[in-house]
Amino acid sequence: MRRFFTSESVTEGHPDKVCDCISDSILDELLKQDPSTRAAVECCAAYNTLFITGEVTSRANVDYEAVARRVIQNIGYYAGDFAYDKCNVIALVHAQSPDIALGVDSSLENKAGGDESDLIGAGDQGMMFGYACRETEELMPLPIVLAHKLAFRLAQLRKEKLVDYLRPDGKTQVTVEYEGKTPVRVDAVVISAQHNTHVSHEQIERDMIELVAKAVIPAQLLDENTKYFINPTGRFEIGGPEGDSGLTGRKIVVDTYGGRCPHGGGAFSGKDPTKVDRSAAYMARYICKNMVAAGLADEMELQVAYAIGVARPVSVFVDTFGTGKLSDDKIAEVVKKEFDLRPAAIIKKLGLRAPIYAQTSSYGHFGRDAYPWELVDRTDDLKKYL
Repeated sequence: MRRFFTSESVTEGHPDKVCDCISDSILDELLKQDPSTRAAVECCAAYNTLFITGEVTSRANVDYEAVARRVIQNIGYYAGDFAYDKCNVIALVHAQSPDIALGVDSSLENKAGGDESDLIGAGDQGMMFGYACRETEELMPLPIVLAHKLAFRLAQLRKEKLVDYLRPDGKTQVTVEYEGKTPVRVDAVVISAQHNTHVSHEQIERDMIELVAKAVIPAQLLDENTKYFINPTGRFEIGGPEGDSGLTGRKIVVDTYGGRCPHGGGAFSGKDPTKVDRSAAYMARYICKNMVAAGLADEMELQVAYAIGVARPVSVFVDTFGTGKLSDDKIAEVVKKEFDLRPAAIIKKLGLRAPIYAQTSSYGHFGRDAYPWELVDRTDDLKKYL
C-alpha cells in the first residue's frame, strides 16, 4: 500500500522558536547558578514587544531582559522593530505555587517512607510519549529528520553568508511516499525563507532547490516527479515577531516526531526537569530508542502517565505496531523492570540538572547525538529478553 506522510520544521528565527530559545536560555542561566531551580518560563513575542512570564523558585539571580536581548541578537534580529536593542521587554515572573511545591518537594511515596528516588513527585499530571523506528540512522521518522535538516541548512546558509539575502525566519516541510512502512521517495518539498527586498523570487526558488533541498535530501529519494514549493505566496520579507506573534511551546509537534507519534500536550521549553512534561518525554524517547536498537521491535511507541505529587507513573503503555519480538504487554513489563520512571531517577540518569536546554529549542529535541536521552547504552542489557 502506498501512503504519504508529511512533517514540518522551522528555523530559530521563527517567532515561536524565538520564544522557546529565550525560555530555555533563561532556564539554563538559572540552572548554572542553582541546579535545584524550579522553573516554568514562558514568552510571548508580538511586533515590537517581548513578554516574559511564568514561575521561578531559585536562589539564582538572573537578568531576564539581558538574556532575552542576547538571544534575539544571536538569532539575528539586528534591524526592525523587534531588533535586540530596540524591542520592548516586559518581565512578570513569580514563584512556584506552594500548592504545586507540596507534591514536588516530597512525593506521596516519600511521605510514606520511600527511598531516594521517591523524593520528588511529578510536577503535574499528564501523559508523555516516546517513539523510535528504523527508518533512519537516528531511529527517527524520515519526514521530520529531513524537515529539520532543511531548516538547519537554511540557517547555515544565512549565518555563514553563503547566501546574502536570507533573514532569520523560515519554515520547511517534507512529504515522503511510503510503500508499506518503507520510505521510497520524497514527493514534495516546501521551503519558506524570509529574505531581503533586493532578491528576485526566481533566484530564491533556484537557490532553495539547489542549495537547500538537493544539498540535504539524498539524491535517490528525489525524482522528476518531486514537487517543490518555494515561498509559495511569492514574497516573505516581513518575518519573526513583526510578521506573526510567537509563543513558547506552540511548536510541540516540530519538537518531537513530526506528528508520527501522539503528543501528550505538554510543551518542553522553559521547564525544569521536575516537570515530567519534559523529563518523562526525554526518558520515553531514551527507552524506545534503546529497545529498538536492541532489536526488541522495529518500531515502538511508549506512553507514560503521571499524577501530580506522585513519583511512580500511574500507567505504562507500549505499542510496537506488530513489529515486536515479544508481545506488547511483555515489552511493557520489560520497560517497568529495566527503567526507573520516577522523576528523581530520570533526572539523575539523564543528567537533567545541567544547563543543556537552549540548544534543544530548535531543530528538534530528538534524533541529535548531543543529548543524553539519545544514547543507546542499554542495548546489551535488553538483548537478553530476545
